[in-house]
Amino acid sequence: MKNHETINFLHRNIQEIRSEFPVLHQEINGSPLVYLDNAATTHKPISVVESLTDYYYHDNSNVHRGVHQLSQKATAAYEEARIKIANFINAEHVHEIIFNKGTTDGINMVAYCFNNKFLKSGDKVMISAMEHHANIVSWQIFGQEKGVSLSVIPILPSGELDMEAFKSMLTEEVKLISVTYISNTLGTINPVREIIKIAHLHNIPVLLDAAQAIAHMSIDVQELDVDFMVFSGHKMYGPTGIGVLYAKEKWLEKMPPAQGGGDMIKHVSFEQTTYNHLPYKFEAGTPSISSAIALGSAIDYIKRIGMDEISEYEEDLTNYLIRELSTIQGLRIIGTAKHHAGSVSFVIEEFHNSDIGELLNQQGIAVRTGHHCTQPLMEIFKINGTVRASIALYNTHLEIDELIRGLKNAIDILKS
Repeated sequence: MKNHETINFLHRNIQEIRSEFPVLHQEINGSPLVYLDNAATTHKPISVVESLTDYYYHDNSNVHRGVHQLSQKATAAYEEARIKIANFINAEHVHEIIFNKGTTDGINMVAYCFNNKFLKSGDKVMISAMEHHANIVSWQIFGQEKGVSLSVIPILPSGELDMEAFKSMLTEEVKLISVTYISNTLGTINPVREIIKIAHLHNIPVLLDAAQAIAHMSIDVQELDVDFMVFSGHKMYGPTGIGVLYAKEKWLEKMPPAQGGGDMIKHVSFEQTTYNHLPYKFEAGTPSISSAIALGSAIDYIKRIGMDEISEYEEDLTNYLIRELSTIQGLRIIGTAKHHAGSVSFVIEEFHNSDIGELLNQQGIAVRTGHHCTQPLMEIFKINGTVRASIALYNTHLEIDELIRGLKNAIDILKS
């Protein structure tokens, strides 16, 4: 499907798509809701919500080891969701999919396990200057005791990675690279294929934070050849409290488990424990069964519409957003990367981002304000925060027009 055909397809069907998200059809402060905070969390279609309630109404039971019918049905649905996820990102093996609480949990899991097994004093983990706090603090927590430090890829004024600096920083001390696919603040799409290729030439594994990418573009982990990847269900029209760590089988086999408890063991005695096979070695305790099943439903929903169609429609929407924001006098977009998706951050001269956000809220327009869990990035741009508008497949050009109108109203109020 060509680009203009795709855009027209979604335009023709946008009201049908929006009808599947009941939360969108309400008024906030007397105005129709315009929801542009999708980088924080996306809304859920009816089919996802129904999959949650259906589990609790009909199949509620703990998974694995149960011989009764409810347990078998719950287990089958839970493992079917794992298969859907593996297919969605084209993992080579289903057991390379580890369920967890979300992106932060996945990063912490790798930080703990990889540090425990492979890192020593003097080693470095390389991240970028645009990382979410989860991809900074996790490595600091688990690395400081061993004397493992961070090496930070700088960014250019455009908000793009300085790839020449990256190449020069690949010393023998760098043992792992952990970078975001798309910046949650800038919307920059990083050149992850190039990063992974260069890293592997130095025998360095790579972790991708795909929290902001997973709902906006097709991701093939085998084609990327990425070693680890993490993402959250609630960023891709699924429920909160569920996420995924993908890791190549070879790393999962080598790394120790992150937690002890039920289901991650084969045999336990007071003297010794043997661990379960993959993926259960990394899934201690009762999982978020209903959320995993609902995440599978979210993937069904995305596939029904088509990821390529979503990507092309959102690209058109993002370009329109950037173009319209650029018409507002005194507004400065933070990050002007050539390859961009999802989020657009901006500041308006003289006015605090939170004041803009509150005045937009009074008009029923939901955006995110502040540092977006990227305080080091704010320091680089010498700002205390931004207003961030972020889109999803159910947003429209008319909603962007409402944002622009709302911003002009807010500026007039603050000037008066």
